Amino acid sequence: MKVSVIGSGYVGLVTGMGFVKLGNEVIFVDVDEKKINTINNSQPPIYEKGLAELMEEFKGKYYATRDYREAILNSDVTFIAVGTPSREDGSIDLTYVKQASREIGKILKEKNSYHVVVVKSTVLPGTTEGVVKPILEEESGKKAFQDFGLAMNPEFLREGVALEDFLNPDRIVIGVMDERTRKVLEELYAPISAPKLFTDIKTAEMIKYTSNAFLATKISFANEIGNICKKLGIDSWKVFEGVGLDHRISPHFFRTGIGWGGSCFPKDTRALIRKAEDLGEDPIILKAVVEVNERQPLKLIELLKKHIPELRGRTVGVLGLAFKPNTDDVRETGAYVVVKKLLTEGARVIAYDPQAMENFRKAYPDVGERIEFADSATNVLKATDIVLIVTEWSEFEELDYSGKIVIDGRRVRKAEETARVYEGVCW
Repeated sequence: MKVSVIGSGYVGLVTGMGFVKLGNEVIFVDVDEKKINTINNSQPPIYEKGLAELMEEFKGKYYATRDYREAILNSDVTFIAVGTPSREDGSIDLTYVKQASREIGKILKEKNSYHVVVVKSTVLPGTTEGVVKPILEEESGKKAFQDFGLAMNPEFLREGVALEDFLNPDRIVIGVMDERTRKVLEELYAPISAPKLFTDIKTAEMIKYTSNAFLATKISFANEIGNICKKLGIDSWKVFEGVGLDHRISPHFFRTGIGWGGSCFPKDTRALIRKAEDLGEDPIILKAVVEVNERQPLKLIELLKKHIPELRGRTVGVLGLAFKPNTDDVRETGAYVVVKKLLTEGARVIAYDPQAMENFRKAYPDVGERIEFADSATNVLKATDIVLIVTEWSEFEELDYSGKIVIDGRRVRKAEETARVYEGVCW
């Protein structure tokens, strides 16, 4: 099948390359000329495990362009995978979704064949039918579910293992309203052996938000218990090992530490809170989930000050800047909160991350221009005897922390075994 993907960020690029791997041809549409050129040179503009190799292997089966017309006229299915960033009040900004819908609608006017438009971007329930559909119909002069297909297909991709998640998912959720669209998407996803749940469109949108909100809740719950365990001298990881053996609960997302970040959990949880408030509901659990998470990174500083009450003039090493390992994504990373607090306290900061240093510098110039970046984790340890572990990159397990004060937010066992002074956030 011929597929076009609007937006080539984490979701769009991984989704498109996943479809290429399944035997389809894909055209990416983006407004960023640098990103287009990078993709056309068979290089990923983001760091994601296995993506570079996949792009090299399937050269000629995909390309990128700015031209909506070229992409849509030469494809059967179009996925909207543009960003839906948060506004100040927590609501989502639909500017890019609306813009993509307008451009797609204009080209649908020219198409005689049945074309399916699939919203992949994370949008609140009612958005596909209440925002995307009217724009497509107005611009094309055609009727959804009759003249063209419209569906909602949320993504459940974890950064760092996104390709694996696309090709071997727990489930595929598809919101459809007409049989013709359903058959097209059934055919497209046929090579993937996973439960396929077909729902109405609003339900599909809600499944995505509910999944992310629950996982965020599970992490914040674990961290709240972990904070109690810390004061009782109990290893929270052992606690959740026991709790996770209950088949009703499962062990997943119980890794206590300094909380969640990234492009999904913070944005989606806040958006769901705002939507609930707009509906007259008070989502007290979700509000608490966010509050716990916002406080959690500062536990690193609290623990450090137990050992070094005055940080002014001290050099502190920070290992890890990405919000999680195996990605260069620094959106909503706990490292920003930690580094900003260290600078406020008057400390000199030297940081290292295998992939995310340049992104951190660009995303957070208020702190990125005031800290030093080391070219290796080893050089961080050479420069200081105080180390904060913020991201659990596997290479940090290979370091010798002898003689160091280590405050660990992610449970790096080598630090626990070798540091002169070791404190875990929740253990």
